[in-house]
Amino acid sequence: MLYAVIAAMLLSACSASLKSAGYSPAHKIAPGGLKDDVVLLHKIFEADHPSLYWYTSKDSIDAYFKETLGSIHDSLTEMQFRSRLSWLVAKIHCGHTSVRSSKEYARYFTHHRIPQFPLEMKVWGDSMVVTGNAIRTDTVFKRGTVITSINGMPGKMLIDSLCQFISTDGYADNFKYQLLSIYFPLFYNLSFGLSNTNVITYIDKSGIEKTAILQNYRPVKDTTHKQVNIAIARLTRRQLKEARKRNGNNLSFDSSNTAYLQLVTFSGKGLRQLFRNSFEKIKERKARNLVIDLRANSGGNIGAGANLTRYLADSPFTVADSVSAITHNLKYSRYIHPALVYKMMMALSARKKADGRYHFGYLEHHKFNPKKSLHFNGNIYIIQGGFTFSAASMFVSHLKGQSNVTIIGEESGGGNYGNSSVHLPSIVLPNSHLQIVLPVYRIVNDGKRLKDGRGITPDIYVPPSSDAIRRGIDPKMQKVRELIKERKNNTAAH
Repeated sequence: MLYAVIAAMLLSACSASLKSAGYSPAHKIAPGGLKDDVVLLHKIFEADHPSLYWYTSKDSIDAYFKETLGSIHDSLTEMQFRSRLSWLVAKIHCGHTSVRSSKEYARYFTHHRIPQFPLEMKVWGDSMVVTGNAIRTDTVFKRGTVITSINGMPGKMLIDSLCQFISTDGYADNFKYQLLSIYFPLFYNLSFGLSNTNVITYIDKSGIEKTAILQNYRPVKDTTHKQVNIAIARLTRRQLKEARKRNGNNLSFDSSNTAYLQLVTFSGKGLRQLFRNSFEKIKERKARNLVIDLRANSGGNIGAGANLTRYLADSPFTVADSVSAITHNLKYSRYIHPALVYKMMMALSARKKADGRYHFGYLEHHKFNPKKSLHFNGNIYIIQGGFTFSAASMFVSHLKGQSNVTIIGEESGGGNYGNSSVHLPSIVLPNSHLQIVLPVYRIVNDGKRLKDGRGITPDIYVPPSSDAIRRGIDPKMQKVRELIKERKNNTAAH
């Protein structure tokens, strides 16, 4: 789900015909119009956002909006204004509430390429490690190179600065690190802009800190890359989802007959059949170990996650303890798209309760029973990371603590206590045309848990490392195989 939202920063509406021939990213919007957009956004959030004050007090939210208004003295470009709003929206601590570019901006960059920061990075904590370099002729910044500063800004300060513009559930910062790891050039461009050259400090093979200069990557001059980028940009969001599903959702077995189910999304058609076919094969092969890799799964359809859970859960379960909205009316409908569709769905599914909120009763009360004939009763190993988010983290949440389930990896990006999602319309601001994703329902996974803003902690923590990146090994999968081998040996010994 979130993958498509973030990709849409540059790609949304790319399948439409080019209607933005007169658009220029350098165009500036008058300060009066920008302030009106901020004021309107505040009103919409107060009226419709289900978790506006979940992690940040009303006084603080009001102060952040006031600070943003006070920072607007002159006209700004769309991207300059987007940076202000991204900082503001991140203060809500809701991973599904994010700022996207206007459709005009997205269409413009379907046909116009701009210079970009050349390095892709794996980011976590205070660490930055090169995973890719768009400058193919460069021999210094190879995969696994540790970066300590960029253009005079130390790594820790740089990462903290970039994280200020990224929304996440509560304080699950591992989601921010993973998002930076996927889109580092994009976030660097948006947050700092580009100099003509980049002065980068790094650690060489002998452990000595050195400095080198690296030019920006200019895709317009690379015909091959330009063709590839345009082809990708012409894909619709639905096509992107389907492509990810085809390329990433798959089942395999190793020589010891352990089943590996990689799931990169809970979106798209055919998942129900995929799960059924997979567990039929697992039963045929009499596999005793199942590894489910969710590291690239940012969520999708909650029902798809519940369906998969039925093959694994050892007792009946509900989707969540509570799924509730402030309203089912969407007061500022003229700015919310597609408002009518969501209002109709909420009118059919939500009912007002004593707490004054509108509850999605089916998701709160419907009992999902475990499957019978194809239920898997062996050892389950779930690999998760910072990008395990939304419906994917809810899936993990249902199984965490079950006796035959072991969770390996890093803290999930999705909140352990809950999140805000289900329906995700977009607010379109009238002056800047920026789009803000607006979740409609607040989900509480388990009301007995501590609402500390953290993600789901793994049973066995396996962090990233520069050595693993440089050598191209997967320490999380290695750990899973060690656990399976250890369990097998212990069983044989007894």
